Amino acid sequence: MEAPTHTGRLDELLHEVRRQMSRGAGADPRPVLDWLGRQIDADVALVGGAGAVETSTERFPRQILPSLEPTLARLSGGQLAAAATERGALQVRLEALGPHAPRPVLVVAGASAPTREAASLVSHAGSLIALLYRAQDADTTFRGYQYKARQLRFAVFSALLAGDLTLARRMTTGAVPALLDAERLRVYLLHCPPEDRDRLAQTYQDGSGYHGTGLMVHCPAFKEHLICLVAEGSGVADGSDVADGSGVVAGSADEADGGFDDEPDTGRHDTGRHDVADDPETAHGQGAVLRRLVRDNAHYALGISSPYPLGATAEAYGQALHALAAARHTPERMAAYLGRTPLVPLLPHTEAGAWARALLRPLGSTPRATLDITRLAVTFPRSAVARLLDISRNTVSHHLSRVEATLGLDLGDVRTRAALDLAFCLTGGQPDGGFGARGGRPVPTLDELFRTEPAHAWAREFLRPLQDIRGRDLRTTLCAWIDANTDAQRTARHLGLSRNTVRAHLRAAEHLLSRDLLTTGSGIHDLVHALHITGLPPAD
Repeated sequence: MEAPTHTGRLDELLHEVRRQMSRGAGADPRPVLDWLGRQIDADVALVGGAGAVETSTERFPRQILPSLEPTLARLSGGQLAAAATERGALQVRLEALGPHAPRPVLVVAGASAPTREAASLVSHAGSLIALLYRAQDADTTFRGYQYKARQLRFAVFSALLAGDLTLARRMTTGAVPALLDAERLRVYLLHCPPEDRDRLAQTYQDGSGYHGTGLMVHCPAFKEHLICLVAEGSGVADGSDVADGSGVVAGSADEADGGFDDEPDTGRHDTGRHDVADDPETAHGQGAVLRRLVRDNAHYALGISSPYPLGATAEAYGQALHALAAARHTPERMAAYLGRTPLVPLLPHTEAGAWARALLRPLGSTPRATLDITRLAVTFPRSAVARLLDISRNTVSHHLSRVEATLGLDLGDVRTRAALDLAFCLTGGQPDGGFGARGGRPVPTLDELFRTEPAHAWAREFLRPLQDIRGRDLRTTLCAWIDANTDAQRTARHLGLSRNTVRAHLRAAEHLLSRDLLTTGSGIHDLVHALHITGLPPAD
């Protein structure tokens, strides 16, 4: 067989480098060294900047290296580029690789001095090994940058959740995201395979590590969620949304690219459709991109909040969670939240404040960290809280045990968590709450607050989607599920159903009620309160 020409040999070398670059597993110079050794009939080693052999051909004579240490040091430190010497019967050629000290050194040992062609191959191989290392360093740097950018985006999101716009701007000094200059935003909650989140965040990332006028944030609590904050105005309704009467608008699969209704948020929502005009400047915005992703990927779903001021990001996120729960049960796998009036503003202000302060008063000296963990834990599973705050589940349990002992309550009970969450909402999360004193009047009970006509009207409207024949079956399941402390297995035994049937009923209820009951459980409290209220006689 005819020996390969010099050009053919270089083609073989480039093929090996391309193979390593395509696999993305980091630089491995050993195949290059083996190839070089075969081509020039010599043994080759790669000596790192610290003087240790990183890799070599199988028969490389390592015993010669101690005597080469002074020369290796000069090459590694940048005083020399290449050197040739003898060690006994061996002809040794040394060549430094790369521009930055300490440099690795390629050491070639053979029975005879390399020919001009062999020396050229050594130089080419060394250059390509250096390029492999530089590519690996660049890849490491890129991954580190992506990780830090992801951390910063989550920090900005956390500050917005807490309503602290000043903190969000301070932590991004020098590269403030455009989102923080918007007056309002929507939260688009994308459900997708966990492995897709990095790809999507990188695909739409700009040079500052953000996403134009939006942010894509990995949810640390739920690995299938990509939280997308979109400045209002980058997506607009196109006239093809379908209202389903559940407080959620499901997007039509064949609609034009665009966002959703552009009505201002007034704190009150109806269950009908909000009609708006198209905005040609935003018809191809980020909301449209997310909708296209869902249409093109059968395993994706999208929940969209109403527009909110940046300081109310937490409320927008809560809406997106509920919308996503409904979206997963629609053919389009997309839903926008239009919601209903929340319960809290319908309760008598002074009496509700007195009840909430009385419930939370024992927590007056509780550390802020414990209160923050408790507020999250009454809504989300403890494991999710731990991931969200980057602490251990045992730490979460420890904080909650202190709260349980202080209040004399069992936070494992769903009705207790619902009542505590309501109290936190009424007081803004603080035990003192900021309500005025009641002048020694007795503190009302929760039943007394719930017997008011506005509360009954809210509960009737909340449960109204369950009024059809199928809905009555669902309501029976929901009542039994709450009575069983949201244990589907106990519910199934009580009703004489299979656990899968109970889960199917709960998924159907999620869609009808537009509340997340199974993923995060953030909609369970509204269900608990609505069932509680309808079980009480109205006040005279």
